[in-house]
Parts: sequence; C-alpha cells; structure tokens
Amino acid sequence: MKRQLRLREHDRFVQVRRQGRAWSSHCCVIIVLPNHLAHSRFGFSVSKRVGKAVVRNKVRRRLREIVRHHVTQIRPGQDIVIIARPDAKDETYTALQAMLLSLFRRAGLWIETPEKVEKS
Repeated sequence: MKRQLRLREHDRFVQVRRQGRAWSSHCCVIIVLPNHLAHSRFGFSVSKRVGKAVVRNKVRRRLREIVRHHVTQIRPGQDIVIIARPDAKDETYTALQAMLLSLFRRAGLWIETPEKVEKS
C-alpha cells in the first residue's frame, strides 16, 4: 500500500478510536473518522488475542491486500482503522474479503461502479 494511504501516527489512531463511528462483524471492526483530505488513510490493528506473531501478520497482510485491491472503490476523505477480532484467523481470504466489503457498504464508504454493458 502507498505510504500516503497508511494511517501511522499513534495520536491519530487514538483519535479515530475515540471519536470515530464503528461498524462490526464477528471477525472485524472498522472505525471511521473524516480526515478532510483528498484520499482515505487506513490503519490496521491485530492484537495478541488473535494469535502469535505469525498468525497476526498473516491476518494483517490479508486485510491490507483486500484494502489495496479495493481502495479505488472506497470513498475518499476518511481515516479508517480496521481491527481484527480473534475469529479472523479462522476465515479464508474470500470470506474475510466479503466481510470487510460488507462493513464498508454498511458504513456508506463503498462507491458502486456501474455495471459493464455487454454488446450483443
């Protein structure tokens, strides 16, 4: 993921967690706070409750990859913290992706792209 799309400052993480609005599922939580920039920034949090370092890193890589693939369809101007819950380690990539995209839709962050019209 590009550096400008990462949420890295600890103070901003804390601010998003305290002041942001949250949506959750059994494996993830997203917390959203407007940032008034031309792009959205993403932060990832995977606690030790999820598992040992290898498992946490795997979950974090999966979440980061899902966001990287869909960043153009996520509404700009938001700071988004994605928190993995312990159930995330048992989910497949596809299931985790479906869950995260569902959360983005519920939060109103998803930009629907028009369907391609097939010529007959």
